[in-house]
Amino acid sequence: MSAEIHPTAIVYPGTVLGEGVKVLEHAVVGKQPSLSARSTAKRDDLPPAEIGDGTIVSTGAIVFAGAKIGARVILGDQSCVRERVIVGDDVVIGRGSLVENDTTIGAMTKIQADAYITAYSTLEEHVFLAPRVVTTNDNFMSRTERRHELIKGPTIRRGARIGGGAILLPGVEIGEDAFVGAGAVVTKDIEPRMLVVGNPARVLRPVAEDELLENQ
Repeated sequence: MSAEIHPTAIVYPGTVLGEGVKVLEHAVVGKQPSLSARSTAKRDDLPPAEIGDGTIVSTGAIVFAGAKIGARVILGDQSCVRERVIVGDDVVIGRGSLVENDTTIGAMTKIQADAYITAYSTLEEHVFLAPRVVTTNDNFMSRTERRHELIKGPTIRRGARIGGGAILLPGVEIGEDAFVGAGAVVTKDIEPRMLVVGNPARVLRPVAEDELLENQ
């Protein structure tokens, strides 16, 4: 079974589409980035985008050149995956979510609608991000040249869960199986298996044993 490409979709030359891939209405795959003069993104030549077997690029979704998407991934309507992003197998990226450049997303991760994954982030396997989670990577907010060497998004370890509308500050690490409550603002690292809430986020209690990934 070859790939299905809707007549209104755009797939740029050289793009690698696996077996059973579906590229739906008005989706764009293999797009080259347009960078501003002050962008911190790398300017290396990009290889073609790669889309794994059985993946669905939904209506209006955009996948940039240099992205590698695994098998059986769902890229929701109007989602966007930037250059040099690596997405593992069986990932869901929800409607309107944006994954910025040089980010890695592990297998079985679920990102719900309207989430923002900043550049240079790492999400490991089985991570869950609720709607409208926001991640950040620049403590200087585009001021000073020093920012270039310090830009870093969050690292979200295996099985961690992030509640709706939470904000993760640059460079924080969310430990394995940790739980960040809805609306929390995470300003420092969170230990594994801890539940945090509030602004700034503080530890409330350990995550319940029956919620740990190993017990699912």
